[in-house]
Amino acid sequence: MCAAALLTHAAQRDLFDEIYLRGQPIAGDLKTLTARFTESSTSSLLAKPLVAQGTLAVLRPSTMILRYTDPERRTVLIEGDVMRVIWPARAIDRRTAIGTAQRRIQQYFVDKSPSQLRSHFDITARVADDRAGTWRIAMTPRRQQVKQGLAALELWLDREALLLAAMRMTFPNGDTKLMEFADVTVNPPIDPSVFRVTP
Repeated sequence: MCAAALLTHAAQRDLFDEIYLRGQPIAGDLKTLTARFTESSTSSLLAKPLVAQGTLAVLRPSTMILRYTDPERRTVLIEGDVMRVIWPARAIDRRTAIGTAQRRIQQYFVDKSPSQLRSHFDITARVADDRAGTWRIAMTPRRQQVKQGLAALELWLDREALLLAAMRMTFPNGDTKLMEFADVTVNPPIDPSVFRVTP
């Protein structure tokens, strides 16, 4: 039994290494990205999941916009260390400094080798049984500083394109946020006006 467990662990480790190595050239060449998304949020305060849909556009290194179209129109724009949320139906136009959170993401996730990632997270990778044609990577924080804001992170990657198909974050209070992506396009030309917002 112990030998079987060790072999299973080694296979999971090797699969994660393989996915990481195969994905590096794609990540290195990524300059822009567009996609449609469906966001599902669960909470003990909600009788049923809250579902929203919209589109996103990314301009590396530090600009991203999410335009929610349903059930209410709103926009989230991240430019560098500032996040702006515009939500007309609720008369919200708010700017928030997110530099600390951005640096924490850089510290724990960005440009890290598999061994460095494993020093921060317990990681398992396998062929997903809930999303056809994908791998599922589950990451559980090992460090208390990360656990305070995130209980678990799950990523589903398309096995052919190695692009993110879905991402689920589970928070310490049990709430979850699932982002599912469709029509993902890598390095399309994006007009600068896409990142301009008005209240």
